[in-house]
Amino acid sequence: MIFRRALQREFTHAAAAVFVALFAILITTVLIRLLGQAAGGRVPSDAVLALIGFSAVTELPIVLTLTVFIAVLLSLSRSYRDSEMVVWFAAGVPLTAWIGPVLRFAVPLVLVIAGVTLFLGPWAQLKNAEYRDRLDSRDDTQRVAPGVFRESAGARRVFFVEVGAGVDGRVRNVFVSEENDEKLTVIAAAEGLLTADADGNRYVILEKGRRYDGTPGTPEYRVMEFERYQVQIEARQTATAPGKTRSRPTMELLQNPDERNLGELAGRIGIPLAALLLALLAIPLSFVNPRAGRTNNLLLAIFTYLIYSNTITICQAWVAQGRMRFELAVLLPHLVVLALLALMFYRRLAVSPFWRART
Repeated sequence: MIFRRALQREFTHAAAAVFVALFAILITTVLIRLLGQAAGGRVPSDAVLALIGFSAVTELPIVLTLTVFIAVLLSLSRSYRDSEMVVWFAAGVPLTAWIGPVLRFAVPLVLVIAGVTLFLGPWAQLKNAEYRDRLDSRDDTQRVAPGVFRESAGARRVFFVEVGAGVDGRVRNVFVSEENDEKLTVIAAAEGLLTADADGNRYVILEKGRRYDGTPGTPEYRVMEFERYQVQIEARQTATAPGKTRSRPTMELLQNPDERNLGELAGRIGIPLAALLLALLAIPLSFVNPRAGRTNNLLLAIFTYLIYSNTITICQAWVAQGRMRFELAVLLPHLVVLALLALMFYRRLAVSPFWRART
């Protein structure tokens, strides 16, 4: 049918454009945040790409939900502005006839959102946490970058290497500053290298340098010159923290239904349901008077999405705090939106057709 094919084609084109724009904004935001952390030494530069991937997968349900909602809204709003709705209504096509095409377009994307929210998203959260733990457990020598001052994991040491390791594995012009119990130790060496013994113990060897020990603000400093200075490296041991609720698999949440797990489960169930109802809600929200402003319904739609999304988040938090039952948190926000959807369809069908321009 021409009606269905035209809508499906327009929904697809609008969704592709909206998804590319929203995903680009997401990647740019995450990239700026991670580059700031990398510049401050909190995240190594070679880990930025992996962290971007994990963050993109985690936020993908929000991007897809907005894509479905905005694509339907923009497509139908354009039909109102270009008076195409007049043609369809004059041909005997009621407003409810748009429900079928919208569902055929939205349901596959809603299934993708459900899969990411229930399974892929928690996996990405878990891998992101594990990857950051591995980065935090690295010893201080792995944090050094040529030409950049870097803090150690405990923020007690500052390292600087002017020239990175060459073919011989040596670095040039090494600077190390350490503050401990109000004592300051500064080491400057011409060269340095890493080595390991037969037992696997790792050492930093500095050559041709000086060591300064003293208390800041006082003239009492001790200066020592050395030809060879050797320090054993102790790998940091990070305590294994209990997994966050967001990173737990959905099956684990079902098997351990405490308040925090039920709250997280309510949020995961709510996202795909919200995407489906928002796609249907875009049908009555898409009405535009061709003589009026073009952005009024879009602003109303964004405001509706924000209220809906925040309501789901609040209900999720109340379940985690024991202030609301799980069943009520899962059903209440969506039942309210479903009632609003029925009311808006009733008004569009009961009142005189809105597609006729008022004189």
